[in-house]
Amino acid sequence: MAVREILIHPDERLRKVAEPVSFPLTDDIRQLVQDMADSMYDAPGVGLAAPQVGASVRIAVTDTVWRDEEVRHKADEEGGVRDLKVWINPEFLWKSDETAVWEEGCLSLPEFYADVERPAAVRLRWYDMEGAVHEADFEGFQAVALQHEFDHLDGKLFIDYLTPLKRNIITKKLKKRFK
Repeated sequence: MAVREILIHPDERLRKVAEPVSFPLTDDIRQLVQDMADSMYDAPGVGLAAPQVGASVRIAVTDTVWRDEEVRHKADEEGGVRDLKVWINPEFLWKSDETAVWEEGCLSLPEFYADVERPAAVRLRWYDMEGAVHEADFEGFQAVALQHEFDHLDGKLFIDYLTPLKRNIITKKLKKRFK
């Protein structure tokens, strides 16, 4: 298990647009994916994008089942991986006009949460670890989590959807706390 340090806003590396990953995957990229999963579960979180651990590549991991306290407790007792998903070079093919508001938090903005409005459903194309391409539709919390994580790949944070005043307050508090 290799847990990597998660970058905290306003670290400038979080604002960099990540580069696509090429196939076949290198051993370094495979290790990065494993480290990202270990780091996400250790935090604990439901998603983590490569830029959050200082790697500027288009990879994210999620486990939205892990959000369920009962499922998380059972998985911890059994010592197994929960429902880890790896998303390589993801791209949205469609986003619904219908929106939903969810309270979001972020491992790179610890202890800060805010309501964010996003499309309620999305269609996504991505690659798996073997380089196979996939397409699927997602809605609800899964759609929100994917949009949140993939924003990181474009140098965006959930606070970018807030008013400038709220964004500045959170940024100032984080700067002060993590000096």
